[in-house]
Amino acid sequence: MAPLGRLSFEPLGDQAVLVRAGDETAALAFAAAVRRTKPPWVDDVVQAYTTVAVFYRPGAIDYDGARTALAGIDWSALAEVSPGKLHVIPCCYELGLDFDRITAHTGLTREQIIAAHTAATYTVYAIGFCPGFPYLGYLPEALQGVPRLESPRLRLEAGSVGLTGRQTGIYTEARPGGWNIVGRTPLQLVDVADNYFPISTGDRVRFEAIDRSTFERWRGRRL
Repeated sequence: MAPLGRLSFEPLGDQAVLVRAGDETAALAFAAAVRRTKPPWVDDVVQAYTTVAVFYRPGAIDYDGARTALAGIDWSALAEVSPGKLHVIPCCYELGLDFDRITAHTGLTREQIIAAHTAATYTVYAIGFCPGFPYLGYLPEALQGVPRLESPRLRLEAGSVGLTGRQTGIYTEARPGGWNIVGRTPLQLVDVADNYFPISTGDRVRFEAIDRSTFERWRGRRL
């Protein structure tokens, strides 16, 4: 019950309640509790790091009603949230673009960077920027603190795996980007036309190193 005292509520536009939690774990648990309760007026629940946006149906309820209802949910359910689904993502580090830059900031060798990046199990704390892009936290301390590129690249290929600050993530579509690229996954992680979004907030991700030939064999596979 400890995280509950750190929840606060505020309007988000005229159709949502923004809930701020004390930490990422509490936010994930709160979002899960709302989804489990399934209030009939809820249109969507979007968790991002320490916040949860609860969107409500216009005309079905107003902000005050939504806030009161959310505050009345049985918070004991928060203690029952289990870890999210674990996704093992193959990553070809031979396709990394910024090892020299990461080395300059961390002092780690290429091999040490790969070992640290694959050793951690990350939590999906947010999805955004482009469809399905998972923001994954948190990097091992030895890899933290590398800033974004001074000038973003005009195009990164879909599947590019990058890191910056305390986070790592995957560019699910070809896009401009300013993160430091350590490799690429051959997997297709998003198909907007087919409504294919296999990774959700609260899920966990672990990267597994593969070589270039395996990357080519697995190119285009779905997770």
